[in-house]
Amino acid sequence: MGERRSGILLHPTSLPGRHGIGELGEDAFAFVDFLAQARQSLWQVLPLGPTGYGDSPYQCFSAFAGNPLLVSLERLAANGLLTPADLTTATLPEGPVDYGTVIAVKGPLLDKAYAAFEKGAGPAAREALQAFCERESAWLDDYSLFMALKRAHGGAAWNTWEEGTASREAGPMAAARRQHAREMRTEQFAQYLFFEQWDAVRARAREHGIAVMGDIPIFVAHDSADVWAHPELFALAADGSPSLQAGVPPDYFSATGQLWGNPLYRWDMLARTGYAWWIDRFRAALRLFDLVRLDHFRGFEAYWEVPGDAETAVGGRWVKGPGTALFDALQGALGPLPIVAENLGLITPEVEALRERYGWPGMAILQFAFGDDSSENDFLPYNYPRGKVVYTGSHDNDTAVGWWTSGVGDTTRSASAVAKERDFALRYLGTDGTQIHWDLIRAGLGSVADTVVVPLQDVLGKGSDARMNLPGRPGGNWQWRFRWDELTPGDRDRLRTLTETYGRAPVKAPPAS
Repeated sequence: MGERRSGILLHPTSLPGRHGIGELGEDAFAFVDFLAQARQSLWQVLPLGPTGYGDSPYQCFSAFAGNPLLVSLERLAANGLLTPADLTTATLPEGPVDYGTVIAVKGPLLDKAYAAFEKGAGPAAREALQAFCERESAWLDDYSLFMALKRAHGGAAWNTWEEGTASREAGPMAAARRQHAREMRTEQFAQYLFFEQWDAVRARAREHGIAVMGDIPIFVAHDSADVWAHPELFALAADGSPSLQAGVPPDYFSATGQLWGNPLYRWDMLARTGYAWWIDRFRAALRLFDLVRLDHFRGFEAYWEVPGDAETAVGGRWVKGPGTALFDALQGALGPLPIVAENLGLITPEVEALRERYGWPGMAILQFAFGDDSSENDFLPYNYPRGKVVYTGSHDNDTAVGWWTSGVGDTTRSASAVAKERDFALRYLGTDGTQIHWDLIRAGLGSVADTVVVPLQDVLGKGSDARMNLPGRPGGNWQWRFRWDELTPGDRDRLRTLTETYGRAPVKAPPAS
């Protein structure tokens, strides 16, 4: 951080392509090239793990693994692991992601690719796979067995499995490893492919001087290899279900708060290990990303604790988090951390003091700038410090156009409050609102803040139908994808011009269009 830059927020699942979901192949390379041509120097993605409940990247089967659904089938065919006929079979609509269909189509093809690898791979390829498995064994062994057992149990949560494997008894675990050895190797191979392809995308980004910012969710999913393999680190009942769960109190989005369902950490147990699991988690993230957005940063100072059997978050309470003890341990092991602290929501002076202690920039969302015309509103551009990462909106917000046109929408605001907000935004931005997305982009890029990130939906001027996530909605999220014919040369040139005008363009010349 510390230099003027800008970038785009786009999760790889939202990339175009003919296999039902964005992939780490030619379309990913082409998007990196677009960023460079538009003079952007940052690509922000959401968590890249294998998604579970609700297809959410914030509810993954592992905090360390990659999502095999992102593996490029085209690249597997180019390497001889699939056939052209396989690619034809896997051709799916280019619209929103239908995760059920994608899983049904891509899962067997990844299995087939491993069979082809087993049959025909040369010594160098086999050695590369073996080296990967050995290097990542600390999490990969547990993850591959977890996924093999989930498949054997029809996808059921780990705490409903038979006692021996649910509680990881030595005898049943050894038997499970023998019984599911091939399935485990298939899962390990899929991880090898993911990391190999992601590394290639990262290499293209580095060639163009583009940093990649990833995301570390504060919590992990209950039905994950992490909780199954390390139950002592989480607040669990005798049957393995969460005894305490995470959420947030009533807020802008919900009168009853948000109930996330993730088990809370036993920070006392983590402290006894020197926070080893968190150190491993950060080390893994820094292998994937140049910078990390630390999700729900305020939970490290104090988190909202809700009973495990609660149906809403209303009856929770604030409990002190690990604070400096965790971050001192992380930096002691890994050195200075390139963190952006997601300090949104109910932020106290104690939360800000924790962030400022380490010099990590916080976030500002332009959609939140106009609801209160007080001069103290931290989201107003004239109040930004340089050390701020500014967004027109985030993955949890409506698009800029959707926010502008939806009225009360999914928030707890009144109609009169919305009217007041809209009037203030028009006056502040000096606009008639007909291109509100570009008004917000200009306001962010022209601000003093070092870093500005714009969701691609806002560059395209998309409405609410392109929203990535609606907090509290159990399904229908994380599905949006763009098409190349929507991303016009005019959009690219307008973004490039604004980026250059406001001193955010990198020194390195862009590649030829």
